[in-house]
Amino acid sequence: MTNRNFLGIPVEGDYTAGSTRTEQKPIEELQPILQAVLDDPTIIEFGWRQYTPYFNDGDPCEFSVYGTWVRTAEDADTDDEYELEVDSHRSLGKRPYRKDPETGEYGFLPYEGPDEARYDRCRALSGAVEGGHFETVLLDAFGDHATITVRRDGIHVDFYEHD
Repeated sequence: MTNRNFLGIPVEGDYTAGSTRTEQKPIEELQPILQAVLDDPTIIEFGWRQYTPYFNDGDPCEFSVYGTWVRTAEDADTDDEYELEVDSHRSLGKRPYRKDPETGEYGFLPYEGPDEARYDRCRALSGAVEGGHFETVLLDAFGDHATITVRRDGIHVDFYEHD
């Protein structure tokens, strides 16, 4: 039993909480993260996919952002966005996440790659757009079922077909 009310009228009975969505942030907080990646002269373009799944194994289907990718000048030879995703990107470097054989605990190993600051900026972008805090502004700006490509001269939105 809860001590709830609706417009001053007592509510009795079982209460099941609704969505546990992440608290949303204003677009102004996304701008400096996005701009830091746009200002990097070696990054040609970047983007992500955003959509509401059609089926989610019985769980509610909720809009989300997935697969942030980055194309650097070194990646001009590939169109495979999965190969360019930030976590597995070939020219950004990586910070492996491994189990320590001595302690058995998981953690990040030191950064491996050409430019740790660039990697960190791209990880910050990925975390921001995929972290759920900007879903409302991204949905309002680009719609559902969309692939977003960001370049210095503009943003392109394509319909994203998924299963």
